[in-house]
Amino acid sequence: MADRVKIWFDPEADFLEVTFSDVPGFIRETANDAIMERVDPEGKIIGFSILAVSQLAKSKPLIAELSTKIGALD
Repeated sequence: MADRVKIWFDPEADFLEVTFSDVPGFIRETANDAIMERVDPEGKIIGFSILAVSQLAKSKPLIAELSTKIGALD
C-alpha cells in the first residue's frame, strides 16, 4: 500500500479523487457506475474516483472492488 495518498474533492463537479501515485495512467470502469479506477500501463491501481459523491446514501457504504495490484505514490 502507498505511504501517502492525495485526496481531491471538487464540490461543483461533486467529484472525489484519491491517488496513490503520480505516474501516468488511465481511467478504467468498475462494476459500480459511480466509481472509476485509475491504473498505470501495467495495470497497477494508482487511484480511484467517485462521481456524484453527495448523492450517496448516508445509511449504507459505497462498495466496489478495485484491482489487486497497487502502485506506490512517487
